[in-house]
Amino acid sequence: MKIIVTGGAGFIGSAVVRELIFNTKHVVLNIDKLTYAGNLNSLIEIQDSPRYHFLKADICNPKILFKILTDFEPEIIIHLAAESHVDRSIDDPSPFIKTNIVGTFNLLESVRRYWVKLSNKKKLSFRFHHVSTDEVYGDLQGNDLFTETTPYAPSSPYSASKAGSDHLVRAWHRTYSLPVVISNCSNNYGPYHFPEKLIPHMILNALKGKTLSVYGKGSQIRDWLYVDDHARALVLIATKASVGETYNIGGNAQRQNIEVVETICELLEELYLNKSSSSDLYKNLIRFVKDRPGHDVRYAIDTNKIKSELGWEPNETFDSGLRKTVEWYLKNEDWWQQVLNGTYRLHRIGNK
Repeated sequence: MKIIVTGGAGFIGSAVVRELIFNTKHVVLNIDKLTYAGNLNSLIEIQDSPRYHFLKADICNPKILFKILTDFEPEIIIHLAAESHVDRSIDDPSPFIKTNIVGTFNLLESVRRYWVKLSNKKKLSFRFHHVSTDEVYGDLQGNDLFTETTPYAPSSPYSASKAGSDHLVRAWHRTYSLPVVISNCSNNYGPYHFPEKLIPHMILNALKGKTLSVYGKGSQIRDWLYVDDHARALVLIATKASVGETYNIGGNAQRQNIEVVETICELLEELYLNKSSSSDLYKNLIRFVKDRPGHDVRYAIDTNKIKSELGWEPNETFDSGLRKTVEWYLKNEDWWQQVLNGTYRLHRIGNK
């Protein structure tokens, strides 16, 4: 099939593109604006494939979107283009509203104009897969898990913008019968992750001997999902799920933030310093800092639906995935050195 991936130069988007090229026969058009977090170096492995195409474009430009759709004639769209960093949304919410809400609206309208002109057979097989986050659900209490029917209660400008885009997608399905599917994922990690996010941020700061700043006491709990496992799930949902369905995708790996940071320190002691037992060199860099505003305490995903209906479950445990991630950053300094070119510097933001 012909598949458009929006935001395909981002962290998760590039993993989806690699999954499609390496493990399927589909033809892929990657649409990306190439903001600070978009990086075509994450796609070097597949950039010469005859089934891969790239176009620099902004989903906030509806005229360009409609032309792309009519020229490429996609059968599936996997929509990942988004501003995604909570801390940045606290510092400046406006790009999140523009891209995540207005951009998704523009894309939906362009897709609707394209879809209504398809033959009945092509209309039935077409899918618009909107990729979202578990952060739209807000805080979890006790030992509860997020399910596909958990009410929305976003806490940050980022999660509110994603909640808004989710509602738009469902409205376009209900009102216009646009064939959509939605997925909400837990925290991703893995290779090619932009260094502002927790895991790569801590790896690179530790390697530079910089302070490892942890919000509050690091007691916030997240469910961690290895990005290649997520990419497999997204392709499966886009190609196999029934219209109108929503799936939560998680790694079955709940960890406190401080546990994550300490495990990174231990892996660096072993893999980078070649020490069989920890000397706490890196753990001594940990400093607890003022918590960010509206910081949710716990996220955790119930993955029963996607497992029972589509047969997906994660291949990586948190321990195996984090080890692979640290090893990748140690072996791919060229990639992250190019990212750290002055656009981004290793300090915490989001404490306004």
